[in-house]
Amino acid sequence: AVIVGSGASGGWVAKQLTERGMGVLMLEAGPPRLPTRDFTEHVWPYQVKFRGFGNRQALLERQPIQRLCYACDEFSHQFFVDDHENPYTFPHDKPFMWIRGRQVGGKTFCWARESYRYSDYEFRAASRDGYGEDWPFSYKDLEPYYDNVESFIGVSGSREGLAQMPDGKFLPPMNLSCGGMLAREVIGRKFGWVVMPDRVANLTIAHRGRPACHYCDQCQRGCYTASYFNSPSVTLPAAARTGRLTLVSDAVVSHVLVNPQGKAEGVYYIDRSTNAHHEAHARVVILAASALESTRILLNSRSSRFPGGLGNSSGQLGHYLMDHFTVEGAGGFLPQFKSSQREPRGTPCGFLIPKYVNTDEHVNRSFLRGYRFDGDGSQELYAHAFGLAGFGSGWRRKVRAEIPYYFGITAQGECLPRYDNYVTLDAEKKDAWGIPVLRVVASYGENEYAMAKAMRNDIMQILDAMKVEARQPPGEQLSVFGKNIHECGTARMGKDPKTSVVNGFCQLHDMKNVFVTDGAVFVTQGCYEPTLTIMAISARAADYIADEYGKGNL
Repeated sequence: AVIVGSGASGGWVAKQLTERGMGVLMLEAGPPRLPTRDFTEHVWPYQVKFRGFGNRQALLERQPIQRLCYACDEFSHQFFVDDHENPYTFPHDKPFMWIRGRQVGGKTFCWARESYRYSDYEFRAASRDGYGEDWPFSYKDLEPYYDNVESFIGVSGSREGLAQMPDGKFLPPMNLSCGGMLAREVIGRKFGWVVMPDRVANLTIAHRGRPACHYCDQCQRGCYTASYFNSPSVTLPAAARTGRLTLVSDAVVSHVLVNPQGKAEGVYYIDRSTNAHHEAHARVVILAASALESTRILLNSRSSRFPGGLGNSSGQLGHYLMDHFTVEGAGGFLPQFKSSQREPRGTPCGFLIPKYVNTDEHVNRSFLRGYRFDGDGSQELYAHAFGLAGFGSGWRRKVRAEIPYYFGITAQGECLPRYDNYVTLDAEKKDAWGIPVLRVVASYGENEYAMAKAMRNDIMQILDAMKVEARQPPGEQLSVFGKNIHECGTARMGKDPKTSVVNGFCQLHDMKNVFVTDGAVFVTQGCYEPTLTIMAISARAADYIADEYGKGNL
């Protein structure tokens, strides 16, 4: 098999296939990352040239889109693409923010590590409210793969017994901060909602040879100790130990190769540095390049047999793009926790309030689906200095001795799958390797705006209950489409080839030896982060591929 992409999805497919006896060639569009060169989690602002603010001119010139991500800064800009080499287009009235990481490991170096299981509130959403389509499997079908993934990568969390957020195979949870503990008490008493430590792929105890998190709280900069999941430290080594994995970096895949008999025989790729053109041949092709990149490859795999792109006989390829939207910026200070002592460690996760709206216990008929909250109430690390009046020794004393605790909270909502949110190939623009770029046409609909109104109302009530000082209400604007880096859909799965691109095992309806295993296949998105589900469906698809290959069906 040839796998395109080495991130969360590609790493799991490679691990499963090689352990089942298959030889795998993995192609990654970017270079490898070296901890000694690229990881900066223990570097202080005074150790870098621009004191952590970054080279603004260079960021504006080479990464004008990527710099908008909170994690793309002077310490970690190397984990994000060059926007000039990797352009895309969108209508002026429908902005789209596409954050990408092209390197061995993809975005798993700088992801936020939230690891949540979906439930039948997501997999059977259409059956519950009548909108859209159900996934072609249920939670019970995916549950053993969730178990497998969590047990292998290590996910810390607490067991809460909630139907809308199933418990998993957890390591011990992280501790809530003092502000998080206050939130659990106040919000639980006032609203009856569960406030729990976030469920994250950070290790709280040693796990499978990897040490526990040391709480430096700079996870987006890489991790020397591999104490959180990233594919180069966890799944790719497992695949490599079988002796059946070959990894080629700096290989920019253009399209799938189809032979005259109408069967995929590999992929075409271009060397990122030399622009040399190559073909990689394999019995099975797996696209795990991230949702929009995998769809781009399929759209670009055009021929007389597939004039609209490979897998597009239904006309569904590229459609039903989703991304979470957030209501942000709300918070205030917790006066009871002001301190003159610096806490000895950081907090790599905060608290989580799972979805409660439009569950069996609470229905809001103003909109479909629901949202969840996350936040924290913890000590600021010198950020308060930017807003502190004064100068000189007296000002420095205040910075050191009057350390505030800030309570912040964000709500994240589900975006409905809509046909008119789509991607297609741009008719004119190409990337640095001559491959047509994507044109993204996406916007929020009436349901998202109605949901956002309820999200803001809940946040304001939470701030009132928490009695914060210098209260900051949530912003009026929704996050830009794509900003949350959870893009899903565009090659969705389903039982009916007329309304979907792949089947329940991520296999193209139109070509049985081509699979798509990343977020492109999502039917609904829920309000939870998709990465754990991407890994689970990848592991499930890989088992199916190995079984079918062994039977001679591929």
